[in-house]
Amino acid sequence: MNKKIYILILFPVFLFSQEKITGKILDAYDKTQEIGLAGANVYWLGTEVGTVTDIDGNFTLSYKPEYNKLVISYVGFKTNTLTITGPKNIVHWLEPSDNLDAVTVKSRKQTTAKSYYKSANVINVSSAELLKAACCNLSESFETNPSIDVNFADAMTGTRQIKMLGLTSPYILIATENIPSIRGASQAYGLSFIPGTWVESIQITKGAGSVVNGFESIAGQINAELVKPSTDDKLFVNLYGASSERLELNTHINTKVSDKWHTGLYIHGNTHNGEHDVNDDGFLDMPKFNQINLMNRWQYTDTEKGFVSFINLKFLNDEKQTGELDFNPDTDKLTTNSWGSEIDTKRYEISTKFAYVNPEIPWQSIGVQTAFSSHKQESYFGLNTYDITHNSLYANAIYNSIISDSRHKIKTGVSYTYDHYDEFVNTADYERTENSVGAFFEYSFDNLELFNLTAGIRVDHHNLLGEFITPRVHARYSPWSKSAFRASFGRGKRSANIFTENQQMFSTSRQINILDAGGSVYGLAPEIAWNYGFSYLQGFNLLGRKADITLDYYKTDFKNQIVVDWETPTEINFYNLEGKSFANSFQAELNYNVFEHVDLRMAYKFYDVKTDYNSGRLERPLTPKHRVFANIGYETEHNETKLGFWKFDTTFNWLSDQRYANTSSNPIEYQLPERTPTVATLNAQITKVFSPKFELYLGGENITNLRQSNPILGADDPFGANFDSTFVYGPIFGSMYYAGLRYRLY
Repeated sequence: MNKKIYILILFPVFLFSQEKITGKILDAYDKTQEIGLAGANVYWLGTEVGTVTDIDGNFTLSYKPEYNKLVISYVGFKTNTLTITGPKNIVHWLEPSDNLDAVTVKSRKQTTAKSYYKSANVINVSSAELLKAACCNLSESFETNPSIDVNFADAMTGTRQIKMLGLTSPYILIATENIPSIRGASQAYGLSFIPGTWVESIQITKGAGSVVNGFESIAGQINAELVKPSTDDKLFVNLYGASSERLELNTHINTKVSDKWHTGLYIHGNTHNGEHDVNDDGFLDMPKFNQINLMNRWQYTDTEKGFVSFINLKFLNDEKQTGELDFNPDTDKLTTNSWGSEIDTKRYEISTKFAYVNPEIPWQSIGVQTAFSSHKQESYFGLNTYDITHNSLYANAIYNSIISDSRHKIKTGVSYTYDHYDEFVNTADYERTENSVGAFFEYSFDNLELFNLTAGIRVDHHNLLGEFITPRVHARYSPWSKSAFRASFGRGKRSANIFTENQQMFSTSRQINILDAGGSVYGLAPEIAWNYGFSYLQGFNLLGRKADITLDYYKTDFKNQIVVDWETPTEINFYNLEGKSFANSFQAELNYNVFEHVDLRMAYKFYDVKTDYNSGRLERPLTPKHRVFANIGYETEHNETKLGFWKFDTTFNWLSDQRYANTSSNPIEYQLPERTPTVATLNAQITKVFSPKFELYLGGENITNLRQSNPILGADDPFGANFDSTFVYGPIFGSMYYAGLRYRLY
């Protein structure tokens, strides 16, 4: 690759030294909770220099001596103008508006927020939203969010898989604090390795992501921000128990070591050793499992000198057992005595984040992210063996600054990744090393209320994928009040880890075939896709209450894809795409504050996901074309004098029929119809908050007790040619009820 391209990307841009003002904008409606206002406008009167607050209400804005009037505005709240005499940090409570266009607008802070002012289509999910469900781990954190689809990957392991824009999680860049984390060996089960209580907030970006985070993202990005030792509770305990005999315990212990150092110890344990076979097919409906998950987190903050850093040390031990009820691993492992499976995973991680903000020139900052992980999985599924060891190293250096003023921002930097895989698949050993080095440049223009543009490009050299360029662009235009038209496009490229990403295939009797040769990974070519998207967000007042509606359409067009072909019932075939493969996604969503303390969220989704298989163009199996979603939440009144209150939350999901992979060549007793029945589920949770320190919750999942009657094909002959546990379209276990408590010590 021409070195001039790297030099161009990293070339310093003329920068101007400026002082800054920082602060936080809070909702004065209930001062007992210190709720930050996300998306509030903060700008200097008579100028175009301004910004919007983040999800917690924080902002940073450049300051000059001629700037002395600071305007703070937010829909539904009074606009305030503050006199500023110098750079400082302010905390300002914004009062709800008494009158707005002759309509009184009342609302609470949304637990899921969308910005009218960002160029990318980002959904911010707060910790309050995560508490609406049991949310035991990250894979269970999207039950109340219509943008993410959640279903079980198979009828054996109890693994939940997520989809965005009709595509599965390998096409989504999933990060922890903007460090890619769920990838490679952790792709199948990694979402269950991040406890829900560790998550402070989640940012969901639809479509092309940012070039800063890498080149692999195709359908979008999900970033989980973890709780911080300096702001988390000194002690937090969450105890959970379910009717399925699942038990979980989460404990956070945070300590202030000095004025600059804080540390936290986060302990998660879960266990399930019950045996359930509700459908009487002789197999466990959910696996037995035990997990220990530990994290030690260190935070260093020196605001005077501009240094912030985090160090995370993690250890995970996860053990699963599933299969027939009478399976004994001591005597039946890898025999035909009884079908069974064990999946044992050990994972070690260390990650660091270092940031320096120049106190004299606050728009200049440098950040360095590093992460190392060692992941080892030893597993067998009936007579199939699958072991994988994956050692990974990631480093990213980012420089942030502005050009002239805060409307023109830049990010530039370099990144490096190293991945060593060693996979043992039955009798075959697959070993490879991937490494890449890249440079990126991202420019953002922010005209605050009218127009935003974020345009990025990165250049990477990869030892197996070659040299390539990744462009990504997001734009937002707001022609009238409370509106946002967005458009985006971008390219993604990745190597497909066909075994670890499709581990459900081992719980079948299918023969595994790789039909192409000559490619750089398993003989296959890299996956390449373009994503294009448009969205429209409009806020409005309906009967004096706050509401908004979102319409978005995204298209993912694969230039090459590793086709995972299930259409021959005794085989699974992997081959390079010849023809077309695409995913079209449309979503309409309404958020409405119906009454005081009552919020409604409704959504409709349509998918058109098709691939050219060797047998012709077909819908992607087990992908519903239509989905209807509804969530309603209610909180009883609470204020400074009435601290105890109730919270009620209910979520409804309906999925249209889905296409089964072809089984017509099976014996008639092992044939399935062409399509599944429709699926409708109802979840609910009630929480009693006794005080800011203590609360109890009680909930139910799949309250309507919908069950897929025979999720395992050939359960009567598990070592026969037609055994298959991957035809899962809905719940297997039926209704499940749970209860728990949360205790905090400030």
